[in-house]
Amino acid sequence: MDIDWAALGQVFGVSLLATVGLVGVFTLGIVASSRTTTGGGGAALARTSAYACFAVCAAAVAYGIYLIAA
Repeated sequence: MDIDWAALGQVFGVSLLATVGLVGVFTLGIVASSRTTTGGGGAALARTSAYACFAVCAAAVAYGIYLIAA
């Protein structure tokens, strides 16, 4: 049995970056949704930003499920 360490390293690196990126986008969505309760003129922009962040997260999860099922 021969292990391709370069490919394993690539998979690890891409997985790490995707995980950190997705958690970061979800965190931005939570922060933006918490700003909608403060009121003011930026509440609509904050709500839209939160929805966009959550949509990106949902799309990433759906794409992952698609890759697993395909």
